[in-house]
This record gives sequence, structure tokens and C-alpha cells, in this order.
Amino acid sequence: MSGHDTNALGQPIGRPVTGEFPRPTPPYTPMEGQYCSVVPIDVNRHAPGLFRAFANDADHRNWTYLPYGPFESEQEFETWARATCMDADPMFHTVLDANDVPLGMASYLRIEPAAGVIEVGHIHFSPLLQRKPQSTEVMYLMMRRVFDELGYRRYEWKCDALNAPSCSAAQRLGFTYEGTFRQATHYKGRNRDTAWYSILDSEWPRIRDAFEDWLSQDNFDETGQQRKPLMARTSA
Repeated sequence: MSGHDTNALGQPIGRPVTGEFPRPTPPYTPMEGQYCSVVPIDVNRHAPGLFRAFANDADHRNWTYLPYGPFESEQEFETWARATCMDADPMFHTVLDANDVPLGMASYLRIEPAAGVIEVGHIHFSPLLQRKPQSTEVMYLMMRRVFDELGYRRYEWKCDALNAPSCSAAQRLGFTYEGTFRQATHYKGRNRDTAWYSILDSEWPRIRDAFEDWLSQDNFDETGQQRKPLMARTSA
């Protein structure tokens, strides 16, 4: 809970909110990390590489909980990307490795500057990105922009409640589970109950420190294995 004050009538009321509204809209500029970069999607430059990266998912399991895909050809994927990924909301980004090779996608969506709320979604990390420091750094870079650069109050993560890997990832990254919205939507001809998670601006400093600790090169041994898991650091 965010806590409350009490008015002159003895009624509980929300605490004062500071800062100017609307908060800024996320800019179309790169986010640079030490292991990867997160850049606004450029379909001409990124679509071929993204298709090749996603092709490493031979049984298409990474598409199961997305409302689109899999795509049978590079042209089909590019056509989808041009129709879907060029708007301001969702605001799609491509994840690039140190050599500017596309490895995955993520977006800001349901951007609400008037409320200071934003969601992360359309997360599709290829097998080349999964379980790598880069995949965690992507989430850190996107959160840092939302909280430190733009001053948003709330950062949301929503997923199919049956998507156990996504639910686990949200908790590992410091999100708090808020509940499940039953029959919230449908996709690919099936029902979706949606699990909701969030991080608040008051929680961000602790979570930011946990990310920066975990992403430090000192946290990885000579084989690249983490010395201490992130969840041990993000847990309150």
C-alpha cells in the first residue's frame, strides 16, 4: 500500500503527489548499457536480424504467449513489424548486442503521462539473449529511463497468468504481484487471465541499486556465471 493521510473530517485520503503533470513522453533515443543497447526499432535495419535471432527458437515456444507470430518468412515478419511496431504506443525497441546485432524486442505501452504510469510489454527475447546479462540490463535500462529520466510514478508488467516464466521474471526483476484479472482479454482464439505486477517510484531506488550491483562485472566469475542472483537483491 502507498499509505494515506487523514483530512479534517477524519477520512483517510491519499498522500500528496508532487511534480508537474503530464510527465514527459518517452523519447525516441537509444538507451546504452555496458552489455547491450536498447534502440527505437528501425524495421529496415533490424527486421532481418530479428527474424534470424527468433529463428533460433526452433519449436516456436517463445511465441506461445504473444498475440502474434510465429512468422514463416522474413518478409512476413517485416510486414507485421511495419504494420505493428511504428506507432508511438506501443513504442517498440530493438535490443542490440555490442556488435549492433539484433537479439530481441521490448516496448513501452499504455503510456499515460497524465497519470505518470507506463507499462513494459511485447517482450520477445531470442534464445541468443535469454539467460544472459544483456536480458537483465535491457529491463534495467528501460526502468531507469521511466523513473530517473521521466519521473513516472508507476511501472507495470502484465502477462498471461499461465505464463509461468513471465511471472517468475517479473518477480525476479523486483515487480510486486497485484492480482489476476479474470478473462481480461483473449488472443489466438483462447482466453487470457492477466496477472498484474508493478514497481512504484518509491521502490525504485532500492531496485536500481540491486540491478547495478548485479550488473557489476564483479558479480560474474571467469565463466560468466553470476555470483549472487538478482532476486536476492531485489526482494524487499
